[in-house]
Amino acid sequence: MGAKKMVQKNITTEDQDTLTRARLAETLQDKFGSTVNFSKKSYLEFVDTFFDELCATLIRGESVKISSFGSFLIKEKSARMGRNPKTGKEATISARRVISFRPSQTLKLRINLANTRKG
Repeated sequence: MGAKKMVQKNITTEDQDTLTRARLAETLQDKFGSTVNFSKKSYLEFVDTFFDELCATLIRGESVKISSFGSFLIKEKSARMGRNPKTGKEATISARRVISFRPSQTLKLRINLANTRKG
C-alpha cells in the first residue's frame, strides 16, 4: 500500500523538471485525443500497462530495448567483500541483480544537439 501512495503522490506533482506518469498520460491525450477518444483515466491506464510490462520483463531477467531510446539491462552481481565507509569494518555484500540503462546513439545525439542549442 505504501508504494501505491507514493505513486499517487507523484501524479499530483506540478514539478515541470520531472516527467511523471500523469504528465506522460496528459501528453498522450494532447497528441492523440482528437483521433482516439479515450478518457484521461484510460491514458493513465495505458501508461501504467506499459510500465507494468517493462517491469515484468526486467523481473524475468530479460533486457528491454526501445528503439531510438535505449536499453534496460539486468546485470548479475556476485557476492563480494566490501567495507563500511563509516566504520571501516569489512562486510559481505550479497549477490544481487541490478538494472542498468544504455542510451541509444539517437538519444545521445538528440541530448547533445539540444545542449548545443541552449549554449
